[in-house]
Amino acid sequence: MTSAIRVHETGGPEVLKWEQVSVAEPGPGQVRLRHGAVGLNFIDVYFRIGLYPTELPFTPGLEASGVVEAVGDGVTELSAGDRVAYAAPPVGAYSEMRLMPADRLVKVPDGVSDEVAAAMMLKGMTAHYLLRRTYRVKAGDTILFHAAAGGVGLIACQWAKHLGATVIGTVGSDEKAELAAAHGCDHPIVYTRENFVERVKAITGGEGVPVVYDSVGKDTFMNSLDCLRPLGIMVLFGQSSGPVPPIDPGILAPKGSLFLTRPTLMTYTAKRDDLVVAAEELFEVVQSGAVKLEINQRFALKDAAEAHRALEARQTTGSTILTV
Repeated sequence: MTSAIRVHETGGPEVLKWEQVSVAEPGPGQVRLRHGAVGLNFIDVYFRIGLYPTELPFTPGLEASGVVEAVGDGVTELSAGDRVAYAAPPVGAYSEMRLMPADRLVKVPDGVSDEVAAAMMLKGMTAHYLLRRTYRVKAGDTILFHAAAGGVGLIACQWAKHLGATVIGTVGSDEKAELAAAHGCDHPIVYTRENFVERVKAITGGEGVPVVYDSVGKDTFMNSLDCLRPLGIMVLFGQSSGPVPPIDPGILAPKGSLFLTRPTLMTYTAKRDDLVVAAEELFEVVQSGAVKLEINQRFALKDAAEAHRALEARQTTGSTILTV
């Protein structure tokens, strides 16, 4: 027997229960994986509260690192003893051990610890598709990134700066502004006391930005549209403040023939080749030092409820991991 967090009914952090579970032998195309560290992400909250429905009971979590213990039939790229990491369904990462489809795993390079690997995969590959595929950031661009001191934000600020962009970022406090600035954010805006639309227009000489990356959702969406220059792209990749209410797509026309997308990492990494490229490019910028991972909170896996409370209260910065 091994242990895992189980959810028997959706709701608040209190529904996260630490229980004993059994793990079967790996079937065709599967591996049995013993986790070294587990990543905490806001998408875990969406599953816990039922916003993203899944069959009950379930074990949450989409990101972790660990060691392969056994492989099933047909698995040729991995073998027992390999260090691997993932940021992919099915859910189940909040566990000491689990089965995982082999084609969703990538090998972790030497020199990258379990903790760093668990902290970087989902947030790092999210930053990758945002900056390199949804809108390909280039030298000279000025971009707006909300929640710049969060896990994705700190990675994205560094990566965008590495690409030669000027980064504007919104944060919730002076402390978070300092953190974002230390990680490549040229213009941190404390949204609790500053009008970020006015600041963006001032910074860009009234022109606006070509892209807004928004994981906040309801509280920022409409104002984010007003930060875009004509033909700009609104990238809504999360909704930590709640879902955006229904809108009339016609508003995109008078605001400058804007583009709107609601991307997900799972779409961008659905093909094995895309997953491998994203992971390789992420490992490259981390190992080169261009992007440094900030693991600013650690909780024991059995204390996942406490971790969720901190995340939802916006008390976390950078990456948070659950230690196994």
